[in-house]
Amino acid sequence: MDARQEPSYQVVEIFQSINGEGQRAGERAAFVRMKGCNLACSYCDTSWANEPEASFRNMGIGEILDKLSEFHVKNVTVTGGEPLVQKEIVLLLKALAEAGYRVEVETNGSVPLEPFRNISSEIAFTVDYKLPGSGMEERMLRENFRGLAAKDTVKFVVSDRADLEKAYEVCERELSDCRGAVYLSPVFGRIEPEEMVAFMTERKWNRARLQIQLHKVIWDPEARGV
Repeated sequence: MDARQEPSYQVVEIFQSINGEGQRAGERAAFVRMKGCNLACSYCDTSWANEPEASFRNMGIGEILDKLSEFHVKNVTVTGGEPLVQKEIVLLLKALAEAGYRVEVETNGSVPLEPFRNISSEIAFTVDYKLPGSGMEERMLRENFRGLAAKDTVKFVVSDRADLEKAYEVCERELSDCRGAVYLSPVFGRIEPEEMVAFMTERKWNRARLQIQLHKVIWDPEARGV
């Protein structure tokens, strides 16, 4: 593609770290964080990247690939904000897969996945289901569960007991045919993992996996670029 015609993306940061959650937790990875989000969750820990005045760089696909090549990683997570609202994001995802990266897209559950499903077998999706504690549950698209593969993930971010109850209900009623993994993640500082394990034991809930965000254990929970 002619560089003059190449789309550009609003990137607030690109950095290397480890995957803090999901099926590749603990593996080295690079992160491409896009500016902007169409939701405003009560517990958002990257709201700084969603503000209108947030600092960003307009980066083309070539620039992004050049930066990623410095890290010598195989895993790339495209995140935000909400990356799927970026114009022509399909072209970037396709380019990342063609460059040999294993790509994970973190999406908030409110954007239809159908246009993105068949880009490449190297792309996996982590799809949030926003529970009542987020304040955004009414924006969830349950049809996104359909067609998820074993490499994909449904993530419930849990604030309290009511969120646990709702996550269990959604999992039991709507994820029986979903092949993706199911993860529960506590909102840092709002609910103790011990309470979540007790709930899973009480309900004999075998489908879901509890996962702590590793990057918030290793580094300061407020740290950026990790």
